[in-house]
Amino acid sequence: MLLSLTKTNYLLRETLLGLRRGGWMNWAAISTVAVLLFLFGISLQSSWQLEGLLNRFGSQLEVSVYLDTGIQARELKPLVERFPDVSEVSVVSKEEAWANLVSDLGLSEISGATHQLEGNPLVDELKVKAKSSQVVPGLAEKLAKLSGVDEVQYVDEAVQRVAELNRGIRWVSFVIVMVLTLTAIAVITTTIRLIVLARRREIEVMQLVGATTSWIYLPFLLQGVVFGLAGAAIAWILLLSLQQFFRHLLAQQPEFVQLLTSGLQLSLLRTILLAGILLGFGSLVGVMGSLFAVRKITLKS
Repeated sequence: MLLSLTKTNYLLRETLLGLRRGGWMNWAAISTVAVLLFLFGISLQSSWQLEGLLNRFGSQLEVSVYLDTGIQARELKPLVERFPDVSEVSVVSKEEAWANLVSDLGLSEISGATHQLEGNPLVDELKVKAKSSQVVPGLAEKLAKLSGVDEVQYVDEAVQRVAELNRGIRWVSFVIVMVLTLTAIAVITTTIRLIVLARRREIEVMQLVGATTSWIYLPFLLQGVVFGLAGAAIAWILLLSLQQFFRHLLAQQPEFVQLLTSGLQLSLLRTILLAGILLGFGSLVGVMGSLFAVRKITLKS
């Protein structure tokens, strides 16, 4: 127990000493990691929000199923409702559709229009809502194969545009994150390397008294972890501030804008998950930068 406390005390003392030796280079490493994780967090959060928006569009997207003449929609409704990808089915009878059409055209009476066209030319219709936007094309194909179905229509242009935007953001974010990750690792490597060089004589003395290489360089690895965690904390604070700003901005918008953007809010679970991912990614970047620095010094020794 006492030995463990002594080792822990040594690691903490050496880590803090190394951080003091780093000076302003510490801030360069931390700020670089913070920028990296902030942009990474924005891209990840945007991807999640766009997925939520896609699901929201999918739940609101209606597939119009037009039936053959003489087929009643109420007969097919129970069958369609049993489809696993269907969330809601509503019936629009040909009488209801004809009344709406006559009203939209501004005709004075239904009977006159019906007499001129020698009856109601429309057919029954089923309006089907899918559980998500991804299943709409497949659901439309299944509905089109049902007996008594004449035509299936749905408007998916908006969903496709959002999906394309999401893919574009992912690719751009991937490139930016990769470049910034390499930059952050390079800055941390340089910082740790300078600290190691500043303490070169102390390290040589420790090697002479029998200290192992892994034990000597462990505090420098911890310094890299500190850089990553500090950068992640700063990025997390910036992301929370940005979320609060947009939440306050949207609160001042009309109700229809708030309704449209209500699906963009992250759940508590994803908010916590985002914080965990930032801390883990920051620690990984810090450790990698430290390992590169220590490896270079070790190879030259």
